[in-house]
Amino acid sequence: MRKKTYAAAALFAAAALTLSACGSGDDADNAVAEVSEEAGSDKAATVLDKPFEKPDLVLTDTHGKQYDLRKETKGKPTLIYFGYTNCPDVCPLTMNNIAVAEKQLAQNKQVTQAEKDSLRIVFVTTDPERDTSAALGKWLKGIDPDVVGLTGSFATIQGGARTLGISIEAPKKDKTGKVVSMHGTQVIAFSPKTDGGYVLYGEDATVDDYTKDLPKLIKGEKP
Repeated sequence: MRKKTYAAAALFAAAALTLSACGSGDDADNAVAEVSEEAGSDKAATVLDKPFEKPDLVLTDTHGKQYDLRKETKGKPTLIYFGYTNCPDVCPLTMNNIAVAEKQLAQNKQVTQAEKDSLRIVFVTTDPERDTSAALGKWLKGIDPDVVGLTGSFATIQGGARTLGISIEAPKKDKTGKVVSMHGTQVIAFSPKTDGGYVLYGEDATVDDYTKDLPKLIKGEKP
């Protein structure tokens, strides 16, 4: 794993390459882009030249209440991931990796309790027809009940993802009749200092990667 730096435009250009056929059993190429690499770096983080603006999303949380993403996460370190609860592989693995790393923060004495409490992890469904507030709440309870689960209209969710260079397609049945959701697998970290999405992780990011980086992300530093 290497640390990469590239212009935000490259992310949009590569959006078509970042779809993962969760649940289809197909192998998908999830490389974000061909970018410059820092020799000798063992970081999974991709630091963006130009941070993304936080999506202007107003959706529904697991309690059935309206959740204004910008308002609720303003000034707070935030990780955002788009996926769905019926995904058998990438989505639960990614969310579990982040959840385990978050629990490790309790042992980190270099991060204050206030900083730990300020962290927001947001899971936005790409399959809102099946992922109701109740379904999201039940699924996230088994991973990390502190995660904010959001659902709403597919068009709204797709538009919000697009502003981050993440492509998602409406769920559809594959040739076996199973409903699958094609979606980008990036996790984007937003700074508490600027509210800009300045760091990106691909699906190859591990528990150790998030554990090492979260203390810096919480402070708005580069990992």
